[in-house]
Amino acid sequence: MTEISAVIFDLDGCLVDSEPHSLEAVAAEMNAIGVTGTTPEQIRHDYLGVSMTDIVRDITERSGLPVPSDFVDRVELRLFAVYEQKLQRIEKATQLLDQLDDAGIRQAIATGGSLRRMGETLRISALASRFEGRGFSAEQVARGKPAPDLFLFAAEEIGVPPEACAVLEDSPHGVKGAVEAGMRAVGFVGGTHLDGIRDAHAERLSNAGAAPVLTSLDAAFEALTATR
Repeated sequence: MTEISAVIFDLDGCLVDSEPHSLEAVAAEMNAIGVTGTTPEQIRHDYLGVSMTDIVRDITERSGLPVPSDFVDRVELRLFAVYEQKLQRIEKATQLLDQLDDAGIRQAIATGGSLRRMGETLRISALASRFEGRGFSAEQVARGKPAPDLFLFAAEEIGVPPEACAVLEDSPHGVKGAVEAGMRAVGFVGGTHLDGIRDAHAERLSNAGAAPVLTSLDAAFEALTATR
């Protein structure tokens, strides 16, 4: 049996309820560059959990339109302005982190967002001190989610073998990456960006390899740390 000694979190949609703002920002900037009719719902379906680098590449391939070099900057600046007013932590995220601290379980972040976005998100949500030196971005690896690279990088950096890591993820891409990395994948569908599609999305996470899939963080400590 393997005991879990570290939990790696996806940031957006798992610790902070940021995804609705992110989906709106990406859709708005896509419309601004001429990919008209793009909606947050489309972005959610196509790109949830995907790095901005891969999103930009896909936009170019699908639309044939040039994506401005400052596209990511524009998305992030739009986001940060909204975050300062509206960003909230996922309910009971702080309590979960406290439980993990008390149990001596290490914590890290593996996000598809940029280092700058991660830093601002953690600062605005008052979580920065909890993840000092333990926040990792897809910018730091060759391949983002659904590849395992980011999760393996995070595990190596915090000094925990992959089989002793559990991952909390809200996207099928992230779940697949965690499973391929040899980690326990727990799905989470409690973010408001999944309102209206929660059951269907839970099934997608389950099909990608998440077990269990949680609708709240109430039982997250047990799901993430149970000996297997």
